[in-house]
Order: sequence, then structure tokens, then C-alpha cells
Amino acid sequence: SVICPLFLFIFHNSHCFSLFSCTLWMCIVLNPHCKSEQKCVWLRQLRRWNSIDVCPWEDGNHGNELPNLTHALPHGNPDLSSRPHRTVFTRAIEACDLHWQDTHLQRVITHDLCTHTHTHCPHDNHGSGGALFDARGWPLWHEHVPTACARVDALRSHGYPREALRLAIAIVNTLKRQQQKQLQLLRNHKKELLHKGMTSVTNMEGWVGHPLDPIGTLFSTLLDTGRGDEEGGNAFLDFSGSVSSAKRLEPHLFPAQHFLDDGQSFVTLAVETALIGLGQQRVMPDGLYAQEKVCRNEEQLLAKLQEVELNDALVKIFRKQAVFLLEAGPYSGLGELLYRESVPMHTFAKYLFTSLLPHDAELAYKIALRAMRLPVLETTAPSGDLSRPHHIVSMVPNRYPRWFTLSHIESQQCELASTMLTAAKGDGRKLETVLESIQKNIHSSSHIFKLAQDAFKIATLMDSLPDLTLLKVSLELGLQVMRMTLSTLNWRRREMVRWLVTCATEVGVYALDSIMQSWFTLFTPTEATSIVATTVMSNTTIVRLHLDCHQQENLASSARTLALQCAMKDPQNCSLSALTLCEKDHIAFETAYQIVLDAAVTGMSYTQLFTIARYMEHRGYPMRAYKLATLAMAHLNLSYNQDTHPAINDVLWACALSHSLGKNELSAVIPLVVKSVKCATVLSDILRRCTLTTPGMVALHSRRNSGKLMSLDKAPLRQLLDATIGAYINTTHSRLTHISPRHYSEFIEFLSKARETFLMAQDGHIQFTQFIDNLKQIYKGKKKLMMLVRERFG
Repeated sequence: SVICPLFLFIFHNSHCFSLFSCTLWMCIVLNPHCKSEQKCVWLRQLRRWNSIDVCPWEDGNHGNELPNLTHALPHGNPDLSSRPHRTVFTRAIEACDLHWQDTHLQRVITHDLCTHTHTHCPHDNHGSGGALFDARGWPLWHEHVPTACARVDALRSHGYPREALRLAIAIVNTLKRQQQKQLQLLRNHKKELLHKGMTSVTNMEGWVGHPLDPIGTLFSTLLDTGRGDEEGGNAFLDFSGSVSSAKRLEPHLFPAQHFLDDGQSFVTLAVETALIGLGQQRVMPDGLYAQEKVCRNEEQLLAKLQEVELNDALVKIFRKQAVFLLEAGPYSGLGELLYRESVPMHTFAKYLFTSLLPHDAELAYKIALRAMRLPVLETTAPSGDLSRPHHIVSMVPNRYPRWFTLSHIESQQCELASTMLTAAKGDGRKLETVLESIQKNIHSSSHIFKLAQDAFKIATLMDSLPDLTLLKVSLELGLQVMRMTLSTLNWRRREMVRWLVTCATEVGVYALDSIMQSWFTLFTPTEATSIVATTVMSNTTIVRLHLDCHQQENLASSARTLALQCAMKDPQNCSLSALTLCEKDHIAFETAYQIVLDAAVTGMSYTQLFTIARYMEHRGYPMRAYKLATLAMAHLNLSYNQDTHPAINDVLWACALSHSLGKNELSAVIPLVVKSVKCATVLSDILRRCTLTTPGMVALHSRRNSGKLMSLDKAPLRQLLDATIGAYINTTHSRLTHISPRHYSEFIEFLSKARETFLMAQDGHIQFTQFIDNLKQIYKGKKKLMMLVRERFG
């Protein structure tokens, strides 16, 4: 009853969470002096904790597991979904069955029964897969690597650093021997594997990011010894159950240095161990916690490696392991064929690249380019590992896996590419190779854009002439970003387009001309006209490129051609820009205007047409402006209650333009106004303006003008007056249908405005009186309102 609340308390308090560490409990149960009775007590306690509902899982999850949409289960494997989850105590429970009584294990860590040759070893099994000694006679230990490393951790934790070191060296020697055997095996079957185009993961449980941190344990054990942090314990391990004085086994009788090659040190062995673990091909685990742990452990291990100063011996180790990683096939995360959901090698490869670059540039680039792959995002991935059935069938074809750390992984991939670009500056061949790798392997437009910007900054960083080769790489990456984001939404798209034009400007006039020639594969019509062509034709660009008159005209011609193509493809959004860009070329301008006329009937809104019409008036083409305004009026519809519609100013402008051109133009536009506008206040405003001045007073000098005000009793103003009176009548009835007392005073003011319009007609007084009488009769039920009407209008 006490344990469950205790679990909840510990689970929700991070400073107590170390009690749930797998390594802690492994060290406890692997105590070499732990009695069998003590183990039984621990086992009962661990099983009890393990059975509690709130017991944390080893991978950090708790509660119902989210369904894995990327890898649905095959119908024939029902037991997989019901398998019990491993808790933080599961490994410790399993480790209770382990013991230290193995003869060879005792020989490895406590006895000096072997010399430099293996001939004295009675249990030598040399040559077989489970050999106890290698060809040099050095002991090997073939236990499951995380378990074996847990033994090392337990020995160190319980005060036996010398014994832990011996076991660690045996484990590392075993790993190195397995490397050689794996490489030989692969070489024998390489052609067959490459022909099939498939690979598998040989170890489903990776060592980096593993709950027991085997590589970290080996690395720290070897490195601490190499730095002199551990001088050896004051006691030695006696499996009889007692702790004896160190004098019973002098260190010189079994120095660990006996098991180091000439020129090798504990530091070099530690580094080589880390390289072996980091380069292992391993499957990305399920769950956010487990995936974050893989990234975190890798970064922690690399941070420790970076503290080690490189020397000739370490460079030799780096070269050796780099070559192995490139050739080791399914055993390596940098092999030729990669399992689809392998943990990416980007961070590790960046470290290898920077370390090897000063010493072996070709090998450094081979490693980095091989590591650029991210097959989990490929549309068609290679065949998978047959040893893991639930990773074969994909019932829900989804390009994106359940990788919670995918964003971080793509960032690391981008960092690796950026590192290579920086290093390759000035080398055209390498830059071309890196560019091809980026275009093939990076699937995020944002990351490619970042790389393009990085390359641009590096190329233009110096005060001297920019690096043209790197600038071209930057431009190529920018072009790829344009193609990738052309049909997808991206909030940075406008910034990307502007940047590309800037980059092309730095490359030269031919680059600008090229992007305008192929604009339809890179930009939308709106972007091409409003950003690209406009920027290209600006004075800033001309000055920046130092163009002569001939070059300016060629560039302007390309921009005008682009503008006309865009206007034809998207007249609604590009016509005005096309007209602006073509102003200085009569033929191009006429072509753009004709495109507008052709699209005006069906393809353009009144707003767009009014905007272009105002532009035409501003440019000194009033008749063209009038033509477009009449076309816009045909698309407009203002209802009786839209007295604040945004198009009202355009309607008033169109009528004023027609009025200024002459009686004929005004006569033609008024029927369109009457048809399109039903708002009484707008119509009365137009009517009043038309009666104030004579039509054509500001028309062109070539047009004749009568000099007389137009009569309200004749067309076209009579038609407008009748329409205005009719609109007031209709609006009045519409407002009275749902009027409330708080709007009575507003309604009376509206009737006052209506009376002003009525009185403009010859018989207006009579019409208005009849109108008021009708209202009194029809709406006599609204007594208070009708009383207000009588008070104001009689």
C-alpha cells in the first residue's frame, strides 16, 4: 500500500528519477559478492515493483501505446501487439540469473594464466566463432555486449576498477575481432547483396542510446584509466566470497597493458571503441523518450571524443575505422545499402569529417557524402530486415515515419551538408559532388534554403571578388527550393523568391535572364511579375550589374515577355503588373491591354478592372479607362442596404470620368449604373454630382462641348432620377419590415433625404406626398412611427 504512492512521488520528481535507472539496478544485482539469498530478496522486490501499474517503462512511455501508423502489424503476428512492455526493472530481473562463476570470465578478470601466446591456454577454442582467445592469445568475451558492459559497470561501481578494465579490454578486443570477421563475410557475399539491392540490420538493439549505455561504459572505463583517474582498487576480487588485500595479486603480475598493441594506449582504444559503437547500423527505436535518448547519448559521446586531442595514433585509428564503416555493409550505418529505418549517421559523420579533413580529405568526403542519406524519407525505400516482421508490412503508406526526433535529425543532416560546403569552397569538383548529394538526400525545402543562404554568405564573405563557383551552388539550391515550394504552401515563400533574385543578380545577368526564361517552373505568375520582373527592371539592379544600353534592353525584353506570358496565364493578378512593365514598349503595352480586354468579360472582377481603369487614367488614357470602367460596372451589384460598400468610390469615380468625357459617355454609363446599383444614397449622390456641372467640361480639346447643364426631364438623367426615387421607395419598405423603435429617428432622417431627391422631379412634391400617404395607410399599425412621420412631413 505504501509502494504505489512512493512510485508516483518518485516518478513525478526528476531528482528522484535516478532510482528508475536500469544501470543502477543492474549494478546492484550484479554485485560480485551478492549472496544467493540476497539475490532472491532483490528478485522478489523487483518483481513486486515491476508488477505495479505505474511502474515506468524502459523506453519512457506509460499508458496505452500509440498505434504505429507507419508499420501496421501483419495479420499473422498477433502476439506482438500483446507483448509485455519492458520496465526499468526488467533487465535487472533478468540479470538475477547471471553469475560470475564462469571459468573463462574469472580467468579474464582475475588470473594470469595466459601470456602473449594462446598455446598455454587449456580452453583455447581458437578459430571457431566463440573463441576464448584471439590469434595473439589475448582473452575474448562473447557475452551479449550490453550485458557484458553492465558487468564492467558493476565491477567499477563496487570498487574493482582493475578487474573492470581487464573485462573491458576483452570486450573491445572481441568487438574488433568481430569487425574483421564481419568484413570478411561481407566481402564473400557482397556481389550477391548488391545485386539483390536489399540489406538487413544485424543488431536490432543498438549500443548507443541503449538503456545500459554499453559504449559509454567501455569508453569511460578505458579513458579514465588512460588519463590516470583510476589507479586500481585497494582490493582484488576473490570469487570465494571474500575481499582480499591487494598484496595477494600485484599489479605487475597481470598488467592490462599486455593486451595493447604496439603504439596503442587506453585512450586510442577508448576512441576506437566509441567509433565502433557510433558507426553501428541500428534501428531507430519506438517512442519519443527512446529516440531522444539515442540522439542525446550520441551527442554526449561525441562531446567526450572532442575533448581528446588528436595525434598520429588516433588519426590512424580514424582512418582504419572510416574504411571499415564504408565497406562493412549491414554492420555499418555507413554501408552501401542502408536499412530504411536505421538511425542516421549525420552527427557522427560530421565529427569524422572535421577530424579527417586535414589528414585525408578524400576519405573525409567519402564518409560525409555516404552519411547524407536519409532513406526513411525516400518515397521508394529499399527492402527491409526480414528478422523484424512488423517492419515489413506497411498497411498505411505514409512517407513520414513516427520519428519524433525527425526535425532534429534533418537539422543535423543540414549541418553536415553546410560543413561540407564550407570546406569545399574553391574546389569546383567537390562542390558539384556535395550539391548533387544535397539535391538527392535533403527533402526539407527550409533546410535547403538555409544551405543556399549559407553558401551565399560564404561566397560573398570576403571583400574581394565573390567565389563564383560557390555562388552557382547557392543559386542551384535556391532554384531547387523554388521548384519544391511552387505547388506547396510555405510561409517563407515570398522571402525565398526575393532572395533568389538577389542571388541571381550576384551571379550575373545571364542568371537573371535564365530564371526569367524558365519562370513557369520556378514561380507563380504573380511572383514572376510583382517580384522577379519588377526587381530585374529596377534601377538598383541595373546599377549593381553595370549594364550597358544593349544589355539593359535585352533584360527588359525578357522581363516584358515574362510579364505578357504571366498576364495571359493569370490576367486577374498579373495584368496591372504587365501593363506597368510594358509601359516603355508600345507594342508590348498594346498587347497587355488587349489581354485585359479579352479577360474582362469573364475572367476578372470589378475590383481588378476598376484598379486597371484608374491606372489607365493616371497614365493619360481616359478613353481606355472609361472602357474598362464600363466593363467593371457590368460585374458590379450593389444592393439597397450596401451604403458602405468599398466599390462606391469606384462607381463615383467612373461616373465622374464619364461626365468629364462628355454627354455621350455619360449617357452610356448611366444605364449600367441603374442596372448595377440599387442603393438609394449612392444613386442620389451620383445624380447630384451630374447636375452640378456640364458634361465634358474637362474633356479633351478635340471634343465638342455644348456648355449646357443636362435636363432632369430628359435621358439619361431622367432614367437615373426615376431609378433613384424607385430605390428610395424600395429601401423604405425594406427598412420598415424589421424596424425597431431605436431606429425611428434614423428612419425619419432617411425620409428627409428621400424628399430632397423626390423634389428634383417636376411633380416630385406630389409623388412624395402620395408616397407618405401610402406609408401611413400600409404601416398604420406602427402608431408611434407614423406619428413621427406626420410631425415631420404632414
